[in-house]
Amino acid sequence: MDGAWLWLMHSWQHPLLTEAMSAITWLGSLAVLLPLAIGLGWRSRGDWHQRAFLPLAVLGAAGLAQVLKWLVDRERPDLFPALAAMPADASFPSAHAMQVTAFVTAWLLWRERTHRAAPLAIGMALVGAVAVSRTYLQVHFLSDILAGIVLGLTWSSLLHRLPFWRWSGRCGTNS
Repeated sequence: MDGAWLWLMHSWQHPLLTEAMSAITWLGSLAVLLPLAIGLGWRSRGDWHQRAFLPLAVLGAAGLAQVLKWLVDRERPDLFPALAAMPADASFPSAHAMQVTAFVTAWLLWRERTHRAAPLAIGMALVGAVAVSRTYLQVHFLSDILAGIVLGLTWSSLLHRLPFWRWSGRCGTNS
């Protein structure tokens, strides 16, 4: 499945699409997501628990991704030349996919948007775009991406369930 997906992504290659994917992939980076999470948290009207939730979701996902990369130590794809600078770390799981999924999940839970169609669709589109960009650029296998999505979703969901967050009220409300 990994090889077939990389072949498909390779068959789509076009200079304009490569430029777009190179830009989209940054939306899953810690350099973009952490300042965004801190900014959104800071603007929150809640207490410090609520302000810390989004940044902790992103930082925790990044840390967990790095630990798993060290443990699994999977080589990056080499079926086709990468269309972006090949990251120096291991391939599994995709930190970009994990971080953007953790951010989106935390954002939806934080503001209780999980049952609202527009925010959910926007979040899913963002995760999907970053996921496709990582395989289009030939820097991840599909299984790296899928693992990152599942782990990011799990991480933020478990973080939100900790009694610590309920102690000060629900994360999306002003208590």
